[in-house]
Amino acid sequence: MKTAIYPGTFDPITYGHIDVIKKSLKIFDRLVVATTNNINKDYYFSTDERLSIIRNSLFKDLKLNKSKIKVIQFDTLTIDLCKKYKASVIIRGLRAVSDFEYEFQLAGMNKKLNSNIETMFLMSDIENQIISSKFVKEIAKLKGNINRFVTKSTVKMLKNKF
Repeated sequence: MKTAIYPGTFDPITYGHIDVIKKSLKIFDRLVVATTNNINKDYYFSTDERLSIIRNSLFKDLKLNKSKIKVIQFDTLTIDLCKKYKASVIIRGLRAVSDFEYEFQLAGMNKKLNSNIETMFLMSDIENQIISSKFVKEIAKLKGNINRFVTKSTVKMLKNKF
């Protein structure tokens, strides 16, 4: 069984992330969607809230196959997570050229830390490439319509936050 890890903050998960998840499931038998608490970032949602949002979006709203997706929290190196789940691939989403430099450096560091781990870059569909969690939060805070960017349960969580 081929397993991949899709790490991220998912604060909150968007249709861009979901596109990457769906594409990953076409390639891999199992996907571990892993949210972290990066000490260099400020989060709008707690880890538990993000886990709930991810699970509700994937399993309640979209009815994706629970047996193919595991949603977890982690606070280790991603390569250590790969070892734990016997994954040889890290999935990273790309939206724009501006993402590439950071993602390229991250992939290079992971490769230096464990040469057996590959990073695979996937792009979301064109209509979702502009979506970022940051913009979704800003639009929601200003009472804008975010229905085209996140699932129904995520809309509800964002509205409850404001």
